[in-house]
Amino acid sequence: MTAVPLGPIVPEVIRPLPAFEGHVGETVALEPLSTRHLDDLWEAAQAADVSWAYLKYGPFPTRQDMAAHITRISGLEQQPFFAVIPASSGMAGGWASFCDISPVDAAIEIGSIWLSPRLQRTRPATEAISLMMRHAFALGYHRVAWRCNALNAASMRAARRFGFTYEGTWRGDGIVKGRRRDTAWFSIMEHEWPAQHALFKAWLDDSNFDADGVALKPLSPNT
Repeated sequence: MTAVPLGPIVPEVIRPLPAFEGHVGETVALEPLSTRHLDDLWEAAQAADVSWAYLKYGPFPTRQDMAAHITRISGLEQQPFFAVIPASSGMAGGWASFCDISPVDAAIEIGSIWLSPRLQRTRPATEAISLMMRHAFALGYHRVAWRCNALNAASMRAARRFGFTYEGTWRGDGIVKGRRRDTAWFSIMEHEWPAQHALFKAWLDDSNFDADGVALKPLSPNT
């Protein structure tokens, strides 16, 4: 048989699905999403319609509509959703999930992220993503993916800032809210995580913030 190039051998390992359990950092807590977070999330969503622009759902016209959506997504057995709760306020200001989980392929995605304006570009938001990435790699996954609408410049910047590498764009792979969508794909691999984790730790350290809570140094070079 003629030899052909093949990828490295991967030991057979049973990788668990992420559990519906909380994660606590220095500035943020992630709690399994439920309607107990509804009051906070509904308040955070007011006057924030643009924050839903690139998601398949939202904004919600009524509190009941948001409650129904939270009930639906919090019941997805293989897509754990978490409320993002800054320690400073104790109020949920958004959510994020693990999705497209493939234990056999050691691949997982952090997605379906909604962060209200009060959370966007904050220290707790950065730590929330760091906690999710750390958990995914701790479970034995080799690849953590990030995808977004290719027109979503803020999400594209965030992916690069968090250490994800741009892989390419799937052209016209979906229709969202009646508009054709191109999807940009990013990933970070397990061998890249230790260095990125160190960057997260250094950026999140109290010494990196001034008296007003403004970061003194960027998370990643060129961001």
